[in-house]
Amino acid sequence: MKYAVIFKAEINQFDDEYSKMAAKMRDLAIKEYDCTEFVATAEGSQEIAISYWDNLEHIKAWKQNAEHLVAQKLGQNKWYKHYTVEVVEVLRRYSSK
Repeated sequence: MKYAVIFKAEINQFDDEYSKMAAKMRDLAIKEYDCTEFVATAEGSQEIAISYWDNLEHIKAWKQNAEHLVAQKLGQNKWYKHYTVEVVEVLRRYSSK
């Protein structure tokens, strides 16, 4: 079974600290929590990030990682006006490759 975490946010302000933290969190998710793919994009004041995982336990552990908790607090207090997170089961995935 595969899962996706869909993060959608309205941006308040981004800065150099955000860029560094986002890159660090992406690397941490992939290297330490077996995230299989992590993509993010922003347009105007909207951001969306989708990450793919093989199991829910890794997602839960990632959410509770100490560094990730710091990033979440910074997101809530500084970078985002508001955001939503959805964890969904991937029923089917097609690729043109």
